Amino acid sequence: MKLLIVVHNQLALWNVPGWFIERLSQEFPQLQIAQHSSFDGIEDDLREAEILLAVSLHAEQFAAMGKLRWIHAPTAAVNQLLFAALAQSDVVVTNSREVHGPAVAEHVMALLFALARKIPQAAAFQDRRTWGQDSIWNDGVHPRELAGATLGLIGVGSIGRRVAQMASALGMRVIATREHVEKGNPDGVQEVFAPSALDEMLRQSDYVVLAAPLINATTQLMNTERFAAMKPEACLINVGRGAQVDEAALIDALRARRIAGAALDVFEREPLPPDSPLWSVENLLITPHIASQTEKVWGRQYDLFSDNLRRYLQHQPLRSVVDKSKGY
Repeated sequence: MKLLIVVHNQLALWNVPGWFIERLSQEFPQLQIAQHSSFDGIEDDLREAEILLAVSLHAEQFAAMGKLRWIHAPTAAVNQLLFAALAQSDVVVTNSREVHGPAVAEHVMALLFALARKIPQAAAFQDRRTWGQDSIWNDGVHPRELAGATLGLIGVGSIGRRVAQMASALGMRVIATREHVEKGNPDGVQEVFAPSALDEMLRQSDYVVLAAPLINATTQLMNTERFAAMKPEACLINVGRGAQVDEAALIDALRARRIAGAALDVFEREPLPPDSPLWSVENLLITPHIASQTEKVWGRQYDLFSDNLRRYLQHQPLRSVVDKSKGY
């Protein structure tokens, strides 16, 4: 049985470490492992691979993989994999939502505190060697406490559920939208709204966290109309996907003070170009897609992948299976 690993990223963190493969070889001696940094010139491995660990795959490569039965994405997002032929096949796709959820949820909490306590403004005054106490209080929304504030969650998957638990532990009122309202309230969520009632959830929220998968229904979800539904003193946090926010509409809403602030970790174009107008928006906090960065990532990845390998070999259901018809 052949496992093909094709992962390459300029950031070393996201490349499969050597110990990962060594440990797999020791624990699963029946597994033949081939590792490559690209799909170029690996036709033999493509033909023989039964399991693929990769971030992306093209239709022509998939067509060459006659023995492929399972793809594991070391990412939470899988929209880059779900072209028609693969989506309609019987190949199982699993993702790493369980792996990245803890770090991303903590990043959300960091951004919540930063926005509430106006930490970016304080850092800017520090750069200028200016004692900005009066300005931080008087300019825009006052510094706030999170306890008692309402957090609106768009997405209650691995990230959203953890955010809900942590935010509710701080005394926040947590509300959320979810596709299947009949499934009830996740732990920490006090009220659930159907997607059709998103605007009502936005009207009640002091902070809105976007942590949903990228599908047709969530593309450009936060647009001019949605920003108009938010409170003027509310803030948006996006750790989902850049394409879920209309960036031009966000810039307009922030500059016109139709909403109080925002924090983005994901963007329509990455890396964010130096000439992007987002850099100069005063009440916007930018982090460079670092929410999932943690030294624990490959340990968690190994736990998930090795457990699924055992399940696969024993013909048991896998964890973190993607519903290819839904895209997540």
